[in-house]
Amino acid sequence: MNQDLFLRRRSKVHVPVGTGGATRAQVASAIREVSAFRCVLSEPLIEQIGRLSATELKYWLREIVAVLRRENGAHVHHRPLYPDFPEQVLTASEAELYLNAVIHYLTLWRLPASEHSRPAMLEGNFVSRVIEAGSASEFESLLEPLVSSRTSLSETDTADVVWFIREYKNDVFRLLPEAVPFREIRAQVGGALILHVAGDARVNAFLERNVETATDVLRLAVALSGGDVSLTTASTRFKAMKRSMRRLLLSLLDRIPNAVEDVMRHAERWKRLAEALHPGDYADKYPRALAAITAARRDEAPESFGSRVETLLAQHYIATLTPILQSRPGEFARRLDVTLRRATEPEPVLDAFEVVATQVSSPVLLQLLTHLRAPRPLPLRAFTPKGAFAKVYAIKDRREPLTPDVLARAVRICEDALVTRFASLPPLGRCFVDPALSEYRVPLAQRASSKSLRTLVRGSRLPIPDTRFIRLFLWWKNGSGRTDIDLSAAFFDANFVFKQTVAYYNLKDFGGCHSGDIVDAPDGASEFIDLDLEVLVKKGIRYVVTSINSFTQQPYCDLPECFAGWMARTDTASGEVFEPRSVFDRIDIASDTAICLPFVMDLQERRMIWADLGLTSSVRWNNVENNLSGVSLMLRALIHTPKPDLETLFDLHVRARGERVASPQQAQAVFAPDQGITPFDTDLIRSQFL
Repeated sequence: MNQDLFLRRRSKVHVPVGTGGATRAQVASAIREVSAFRCVLSEPLIEQIGRLSATELKYWLREIVAVLRRENGAHVHHRPLYPDFPEQVLTASEAELYLNAVIHYLTLWRLPASEHSRPAMLEGNFVSRVIEAGSASEFESLLEPLVSSRTSLSETDTADVVWFIREYKNDVFRLLPEAVPFREIRAQVGGALILHVAGDARVNAFLERNVETATDVLRLAVALSGGDVSLTTASTRFKAMKRSMRRLLLSLLDRIPNAVEDVMRHAERWKRLAEALHPGDYADKYPRALAAITAARRDEAPESFGSRVETLLAQHYIATLTPILQSRPGEFARRLDVTLRRATEPEPVLDAFEVVATQVSSPVLLQLLTHLRAPRPLPLRAFTPKGAFAKVYAIKDRREPLTPDVLARAVRICEDALVTRFASLPPLGRCFVDPALSEYRVPLAQRASSKSLRTLVRGSRLPIPDTRFIRLFLWWKNGSGRTDIDLSAAFFDANFVFKQTVAYYNLKDFGGCHSGDIVDAPDGASEFIDLDLEVLVKKGIRYVVTSINSFTQQPYCDLPECFAGWMARTDTASGEVFEPRSVFDRIDIASDTAICLPFVMDLQERRMIWADLGLTSSVRWNNVENNLSGVSLMLRALIHTPKPDLETLFDLHVRARGERVASPQQAQAVFAPDQGITPFDTDLIRSQFL
């Protein structure tokens, strides 16, 4: 049983059958220890741990607390440059702060802590997380929603899937669903089965069912070599393969009809893969596979679907184009906007799309629906390319306008197609959909999501608790050499005009206070920033962008560990500098970049906007001041880019297979931020509602 996985995904833990003997005082002590992480145990769970012996309870609690400590970031020692932060910074003169920084840069000296102890932390009325008791069958049921996802998995999700396959081996087939709808997940599952369940005939049966195109074969080979199955990052360095593996991949490719066009989409990757496959050794046995790979080697590319579409769009031959697009409904949906804008008569285009709309996947239809509903022109057109690293590009919106009638009909087509699809699912009965879900985004693409305390979707807006102070935190440890990571907060007004930063070069200003710059972390180092929300609002600040910069330019993926987060504090002078019970979010920083923007605060709406975005930097001094243009662009893109929200998704389901009611008490199914199906149940949403 993997308690970390169970607790992280369902807020449940497993309690083994005990021999009894634990006293009420010992159980109470366990409850108190868990409460230090803003967690409470449910009554059934308390009853179960009460049946353990004292020794059994000790070992169970040790495992659970270790998981909670790591989730909150309390598994490491947090000691900033000014250990009595924030008082030491607030009371020091500018000259003292400057002199202390220079001494640290020259000698790595840190200020000693004062001898007096800090007062206990003042408690805030913050909502606690309830941990429930879970059974072995409930734990095993975690795999199916992950594998059944209709969108990409994050690195953490993929690791969880691989854990199940590695640990359960041949027994994992009883936990796997019949169909794996998303192609990237097919490759990840297939690769794990080959590596960890070798020799079982059911592995080949799984591959035969789920490998349908040449790109599926390529993704499988990439997964076996530990590469990016989205095929968006640099080419994978394929590992040497045994003959059995080469025969398997070639046999899968050989059974695919007309594979040449698909192979040519990734011709360079196939050339690299061919060096490991040696298809010529099996020319007689797998001739079609050899022919497809030979075409890639010779660059004998037939005219592709994409090139035909682009040519017809450029020539405005829309009547010729629409039947071609109908042959690939997903491509039709992705190109519907531009096709309508190029058409002199948009109604025939909509007629053609309506015929095939029900064949378009739900994620694509939801994205198209949101795109069509968005106001035009947009303040900014932003694009997040597919890949394992989340970054944003933006341009001015120069698109030709579409008439309201055309947009309205296109919206109806998308809605009708989704309602028709959802109507085939089991009925939901009476449903309550909380309007607050409009602030939470649908988990459409999670491949670039970082591991965090709460599973969040980029662009989601979470309420900031009723508190005056927010404390940002960062912890990192050196990589192969000296590593200097900087925590900064950039302040913008309602018009996205930059006002000020609190960073290592400006420790206190605008209601912000920095704990001091540490430039070397052989044993780990922490930086903190306190934000007085009342002062910031009075000074006209609306947005606070948290920025994490690798000053020494090492990418975060090369560090042993780096994470950041934020705490809600009733009073900054009470409690330890790092208090697990005040942590609301923690995110691992592990992207292949030198700048990360984990979250943004909207002080006017009192919302924390989940960003989890990265920037690249070409400047010599990588700090927030030298990258303000990129930070500002990221902020505007995050605010202005329309994304499908959960209220819209669940409302479509209710229209298709339920009845909407006014309160949770009347409902058989509840969709809300804090009960029933919540925005944090991303695996259930991706598998059951998309």
